[in-house]
Amino acid sequence: MNRHDVPRTVFAAPGTAAYDEATAVFNLAAPARPERAVIARSVAEVRAAVREAATLGLPVRVHTTGHASGARPAVDGGLLVRTRLDGGVVVDAERRIARVPAGTTWGEVVAAAAPHGLTAAHGSAAHVGVVGYLLGGGVSYYGRHTGLAANSVLAVELVTADGESVRADADSDPDLLWALRGGGGGFGVVTAVEFELFPVAKVVTGGTYWSAAHARPLLTAWRDWAAAAPRRATTSLRVMNLPPVPGVPPALAAGPVICVDGAVFAATADDVADARHDAEDLLAPLRGIAEPLMDTWALTDAAGVLDAHMDPADPVPFIGDHLLLADLGDDAVDAFLGVCGENSGSPLVVATLRQLGGAFADADPRGGVLNQVDAAYAYMGSGPPFGPVTPADLEKHCAVVRAALEPWNTGRTVPSLVEGADRPQGHLDAGAAAAVDRVRARIDPRRRFAGDIAPGAAAVG
Repeated sequence: MNRHDVPRTVFAAPGTAAYDEATAVFNLAAPARPERAVIARSVAEVRAAVREAATLGLPVRVHTTGHASGARPAVDGGLLVRTRLDGGVVVDAERRIARVPAGTTWGEVVAAAAPHGLTAAHGSAAHVGVVGYLLGGGVSYYGRHTGLAANSVLAVELVTADGESVRADADSDPDLLWALRGGGGGFGVVTAVEFELFPVAKVVTGGTYWSAAHARPLLTAWRDWAAAAPRRATTSLRVMNLPPVPGVPPALAAGPVICVDGAVFAATADDVADARHDAEDLLAPLRGIAEPLMDTWALTDAAGVLDAHMDPADPVPFIGDHLLLADLGDDAVDAFLGVCGENSGSPLVVATLRQLGGAFADADPRGGVLNQVDAAYAYMGSGPPFGPVTPADLEKHCAVVRAALEPWNTGRTVPSLVEGADRPQGHLDAGAAAAVDRVRARIDPRRRFAGDIAPGAAAVG
């Protein structure tokens, strides 16, 4: 298609149903309020939107499912392009590669790959968008085996500021591919990605829940197991204060609970017994500490991993924070429980410690600018401003948690885990940010997509 074949498009204005659909976000505490918005369902429509925005002098912002709205600068003014491109997931089972158009969710990928005995280093919820998660790092429940999900990306197709379509892969613009994988955005409108899949036969996955009265021995036992855990296992420990609302089991809404969830996968049928053993090696000592309130761990297929975390499916408002922790010694355990535990007065609905190490720590020579995580654990905590809990209450407590965990804070972050644009972010050092800026300057010299750059991901303002 040449320049003269690109159709004109109609931008939706505030107050219209089309605008509301295009600007919908998952985090209702971070709404998008662009001057105009459009849903693009084809590459031609993306090209048309970008070129028309240039004619009108509008900066361009991009999202797919809107899950990352809280982590990026506010979308105020300009044009918001919501990518929901047609085409569906295409799986090349022989090469173990999937190609997906922008707007695809992880639930669609898992369903398409499963008949081939394959899966991806996907997120914890089916409704999370593939593109933003992959290019933001991606900390999967398979990650101690696969590494950061961004390392699985083989090619990215995007529309640049001049309305042209380009492809970045190892043979065609490898510098752009390198910068896209963890560079923090601001390059253009991604229209498709290709990424590696890997074999999976069965997965032991789920979550076990206890009263938070047993938090200290449970956390200590989980931490001690995590120090020598096999790479086929990736888990989290969460302190949860769940509200008594539909969908939350009554046993989990009666007071603070501790949850250990995650996945232990078997690549082949011959690995199933080992996966079962590794899961039991974790769970049996924990179950011996106290009787669980609920236990969903089971041997299942790959789709079961999407249900283990029990993330809400519907949009909710939430405010939170994220840190990477160098270790979790006894002093760190005390500090964490002091600000997130049963008697801490925390307004957070969930405070998570995600097990890292394994392949997360391995630098991938084929990876992008962000290709490893040098930390032992990731912390994520968030809560909704409901009832008596105000945004100010949550923001204040996020600061309290950050101060308590500061001795173990590495100062780095993973973009796909960041909860708020105003939180400290630092996944790139100065040299890497400058190198990424040079690629952006080549791809978007007029900085039409500058508003999409993640905080801390650029050396220039």
